Parts: sequence; C-alpha cells; structure tokens
Amino acid sequence: MPDVILWPLRHLLDGLANLFYLLIEPGAWPDPSDGVGLVRIVYFGASLEFLFVIIDLALIILVIGLLRPGFLWLVVRGIEGLSNAVGRIAAWAVLVMVIQQIMIIALQRIFLVSEITVGPFGVVFTRDLSWFSEELKLYNAAIVTLCAAYTFVQGGHVRVDLVYASVSFRTKRLLDMFGSVFFVMPFCGVVWLFGWFFLWRHLITPKVSALDTLDLLERKAQLLRWNVETIGFSPNGFDAYFLFKVLLISFAGLMFLQGLGHFYRSLLEFREGEASANRHKDLDAVPDLAPDKPAEGTGAGV
Repeated sequence: MPDVILWPLRHLLDGLANLFYLLIEPGAWPDPSDGVGLVRIVYFGASLEFLFVIIDLALIILVIGLLRPGFLWLVVRGIEGLSNAVGRIAAWAVLVMVIQQIMIIALQRIFLVSEITVGPFGVVFTRDLSWFSEELKLYNAAIVTLCAAYTFVQGGHVRVDLVYASVSFRTKRLLDMFGSVFFVMPFCGVVWLFGWFFLWRHLITPKVSALDTLDLLERKAQLLRWNVETIGFSPNGFDAYFLFKVLLISFAGLMFLQGLGHFYRSLLEFREGEASANRHKDLDAVPDLAPDKPAEGTGAGV
C-alpha cells in the first residue's frame, strides 16, 4: 500500500489510541503547574498527534450523526451557540471602546489629567492616559477575532459569488462542505500552528519553536520560567501585548470549530432538503423600523 494512504491511516489509528487513552486515564493529562507538564502542553498543542485526535473526534461525531441526525443537530446547535455567545459578549467591547475614548479625550483636554486610577475591590490600578489610549487597540482586536465566528453564523462575511447564487440548494450545500474542509479549517489550522508558538515565545523562557522535539523541550523544562511579555511600544504605553497573541489563537480555535459546525450543518441540510435550511439557527433579528413598512415577521398569519 503506498505511503500516501498508509501515513494518514497510521496517524488516524494513533489518534484513536491517544484519544481513548486520555479518556480512560485522566492522570495522563499534562500538569501545567509542572515544568515538564507545561512543555508537553506547548508541544502537543500544535502537534500532529493533537491534529489527528481532533480529526478522529470529528469523524466519530460524523459517524454517530449519520446514524442519528438529531445528535448531529445538537452538535451544530452547540457549536453555533458558542460562536454566538462569544461574539455577542465581545461585541460589547465597541461600547466600552467608545466610552473609554470619550473619557480619555475629556480627561486630557478638559481636566488636564495625565493618569487614570481604577480601584475596584480595593485593588488600585494606575496607568498613564497613553496606556489606556493604546489599550483601545486590544478592543479592536477582540471585536475582530472573537466576533468572526459569530459573524459567520449570522451570514455577515463578504461572499465573492461566481456560481453560488445560480446553483441548486443541494449544490450550494456541497460547495459549503467543500469550502469548510478545504479552506476554512486548513486556514485556521495554519493560523493556530503559527499563533500557538508565537504566543508561548512571549510567555515562557527558554524560547520554544515549532521545530523543537519533545525531548528537547523536556530538557528545556529544567530551566523553564514564566517570562510574560510586558514591553510596550512607548514608555508609558500599553504593555500587555501578549493578549493579542491569546486573541489570535482564540480566533483560530473558534473559526476552526465553526468551520466544522458549518460542515455538519451543510451535510444535514443536504440530506434533509431545502425545508431544513437554517434550522435551529439563532439569527439576530434586525427589524425594519421604516414608518411606511412594517417590521418583517409581524404580518398576519406569520
């Protein structure tokens, strides 16, 4: 049998073995409080072993879902519910960003204040106005990264449509499945791979790399210590830029999961026909408040 078939088959079988081993042996999970356990999390978090565990888990859900469509609908609703919940919470960052920007301008231009002190629950936090001004970039990043999967569920992403609108319902679902498997999930996997080590290089020392073997990382564990990045672009500016790396992998994880959920939804809608379109989808209702046109869904017989 050629290696092009043996290689993924071998890794799929290894992934199944790893998955069941982790389920029946909870003590095998790495301990993040221990240096060796922490480097194992770093290594396996973006490893082939982890990838094939995820693939095996997705295939198991798919097989069960083909036999029991109701179960697969529950999975779809769970994934979309998570995307919606995270996105709706992160969207409040827009309001926080606007209020904070108004405060900064008022305090700086009107009251000539150079610092802001926040002291909730007895913890005093004092930073220069430039710190809070640069922090606004974090809110922007949170909106983009954490609302991406939510926007996907809501159908708000821009679609470059060449043939999609003119094909049949089931052909659209095939295109959606193809796009999820060959575009969305691979792209998010690559972002996760690079973002994962990009994050950890700014959290611990000695530095880690995607090329490091497990043996090398375990040797580095003897010297391991936390070294969280606290360097800003200006002397008194925002100094928690490691949070941007956290948002990057959060984006990759949420979008990968939503891509998988979109594949499952498209498969279910392909099997069940046009009557199942957008079934159980929690879409935000934006009524048309024009005075000469009633809001959609308020007419008689709806």
